[in-house]
Amino acid sequence: METNDTTRYVSLNTYDASRPVEGEIVTVLASGHPQRGLKLISSYSRAVPQYSIHELIATDEIDHLPGGVVNRIAYLGFWEITRGGCIIVGEELSIDGVPIGTLIGFDETHEPNHINIVIKVNTLLTGNELRLYPGAKVAFKK
Repeated sequence: METNDTTRYVSLNTYDASRPVEGEIVTVLASGHPQRGLKLISSYSRAVPQYSIHELIATDEIDHLPGGVVNRIAYLGFWEITRGGCIIVGEELSIDGVPIGTLIGFDETHEPNHINIVIKVNTLLTGNELRLYPGAKVAFKK
């Protein structure tokens, strides 16, 4: 993934440093979709306040950047933020310390209820197949 791509106002290089955002799984999901049509917004980041809940979605499609469309997906789960902050494209998602994949973008289909956070993975698995569980520790960091 290019790290010098520019949206209308900023590039990924704008984000110099950020503390990890942490939380925990509250709902595990067990399905996927071959043609979901998630429309990634053009922004590279989203502020996620403490106690907000958002959805984690995996894709094994390659070369997607903000502004693109993701079709082949697996639903991982919903997570509650316990340590708010800013999550940024290119950050790594880990659950219980195990690397899951890289953040590639955000879909706002369900806003204001929640944001779909889209993660690029090597192997497309659902939250159930990954054996996630309520309370599993989630972290996003560089």
